[in-house]
Amino acid sequence: MNRRNPVKSTLLATLIAAALAAPAFAVTPDELKAKGEVRIGVFSDKPPFGYVDANGVSQGFDVEIGRYLAKQLLGDEAKAKFVLVEAANRVEYLRSGKVDIILANFTVTPERAEVVDYAKPYMKVALGVVSPDKAPIKNIDELKDKTLLLNKGTTADRYFSKEHRDIKSLKYDQNTETFNALLDGRGDALAHDNTLLLAWAKEHPGYTVGITRIGEDDFIAPAVAKGDDALHAWIDGQIDEMNKNGAMQAAYEKTLKPVFGDDVPAKDILVETK
Repeated sequence: MNRRNPVKSTLLATLIAAALAAPAFAVTPDELKAKGEVRIGVFSDKPPFGYVDANGVSQGFDVEIGRYLAKQLLGDEAKAKFVLVEAANRVEYLRSGKVDIILANFTVTPERAEVVDYAKPYMKVALGVVSPDKAPIKNIDELKDKTLLLNKGTTADRYFSKEHRDIKSLKYDQNTETFNALLDGRGDALAHDNTLLLAWAKEHPGYTVGITRIGEDDFIAPAVAKGDDALHAWIDGQIDEMNKNGAMQAAYEKTLKPVFGDDVPAKDILVETK
């Protein structure tokens, strides 16, 4: 009769448990140094936070933070490899190992925190609603019998799908599609991060952010694969350092202040290190 060796069985169970607990695509700062590049997920169509310019180069506030991280880690900001993502695939890109870090205006939520690890936040944000000047939406009640445009996978999508199921909505994968739907009149209003809407309305006369804040402030932070503790801790330290040495403010001055001007003070957007 075959008898199972209890020592071997215990060892095997321990190894299996460890394998299951370890993040599938975790990378340490040292491993990234050995590779000579860091892959960072950013948006292609969310100016001024992440977008691709006329020369095909990624630009924006999130991108500036990514370049800073690459410079500190690898000695050269050009060693940041920017990978273009959409709101709905940010988690999957981390979990499948397509990127090492997400810096795509990623709002912290309890649900997302169960499947990715967030580093320290660098920006505050709330939800808002933009609509045409000729038919402004100034409160949620005015959305009854209207069509609200949403970007799939965003906090606005999550909020309205949970809290206001009675409001009719049209949803799109990309920011560009969603905003084009508003411009084309396929919807009466569009809900998204208020910082993005304020920037967009400044560039598009005839539209107003009639609802500037829905609910409490949320926070935007870098994210890494679940259990990627070494990289997580390193990014935490870099966010602190950026706030202390002025690099975060410099990124704001370069990318966000030209858009917001004095209408949106930096203190209303940036998260200060405590």
